[in-house]
Amino acid sequence: MSLELILASSIIFVLAITIPILFVLSKKLGPNSQGNKQKNLSYESGVTNPIGGSDSRFSVKFYLVAILFVLFDVEIIFMFPWAVNVRELGFFGLAEMFSFMILLIAGLIYVYRIKALKWQ
Repeated sequence: MSLELILASSIIFVLAITIPILFVLSKKLGPNSQGNKQKNLSYESGVTNPIGGSDSRFSVKFYLVAILFVLFDVEIIFMFPWAVNVRELGFFGLAEMFSFMILLIAGLIYVYRIKALKWQ
C-alpha cells in the first residue's frame, strides 16, 4: 500500500469517528430551549403576530425573475475573460462573442415577447 492511501484512509477513519462524537457532545452539552415557549415564537421586525404562515405560497413570477437574473448574470461573467483576452483571440474570438451576444439578445427578446416580466 502506498503512503497516500494509508494517510487518506486514516483521515477518513478519524473523521468517521470524530464527527458523530462531536454531534452527540453538542446535543448533550449544548443549551436546550425546548421549555421556553416565548423564545420559539416568530418575531418579524417588531410584529409579534405576523399575517400568514411560513408555508404561504409565492407567485411564480418571483422565481422566474430570479432565474432570469441568474441566467443573464452568468452570461455577463462569461464576457469578462473574453474582454481581457480580446487581442489574443483575434477575429475568431470577436466573431464568437458576437454570436454569443446575438444568442443572449435573442433570449432577452423572447422573454420580452412572451411578457414574462409583466406583473399583471
